[in-house]
Amino acid sequence: MKRLTTVLFLIAIYSGNTWATGLNSLEEFVKTVKTGKADFTQVVTSPAKEGQAPRVKTSSGQFEFARPNRFKFNYTKPFEQTIVADGQTLWLHDVDLNQVTARKQAAVLGATPAALIASAADVQALKADFVLADAPDKDGLEWVTATPKSRDGQLQTVRVGFRVAGVAGVPASTLEVLEILDSFGQRSVLTFSKFQVNPALPAQNFAFKPPAGADVMRQ
Repeated sequence: MKRLTTVLFLIAIYSGNTWATGLNSLEEFVKTVKTGKADFTQVVTSPAKEGQAPRVKTSSGQFEFARPNRFKFNYTKPFEQTIVADGQTLWLHDVDLNQVTARKQAAVLGATPAALIASAADVQALKADFVLADAPDKDGLEWVTATPKSRDGQLQTVRVGFRVAGVAGVPASTLEVLEILDSFGQRSVLTFSKFQVNPALPAQNFAFKPPAGADVMRQ
């Protein structure tokens, strides 16, 4: 399950369109929030097996990004993991195993929520990979649903919830919830809190150097 949090995030997707409220929030988020920083909690629920309750795993940490193509997820509980995109390479560091995986960023971040957060210039750029649709408001958030056009992957759908600009002092539409459903019926929900809009984030925040003695695998 340690690897599951990483895999679910990277294989999942985001959404967008132009005419409905939730889609407008997505468009505003992409255009106006150039840097961001937040805490997050991720809850992964696996389908119940016969005679058993669903398995639920919870992790948490901190997240930050800087458009066009840099972001970092620091998982701190229950296990330490770091995902860093520095603009060229996507690094995955498992602290317990002292193991690092390095992949070319352009090859693995195409149709993912990470791509939206890190590099999407506008909503139109997302339409090549996803069918984007507005969803009903819920829990005080505006929602967007994304369905991948390709049916070959593991992702089934993604729902994205935004806190609307101007509500409760929010200066711009901000990301609050990311709900991911894969083709195996596994659901992952990332909830973001303490979101900072356009903070000053030095480039060094997104630099990564494998620690001494780490087993580095390049793919």
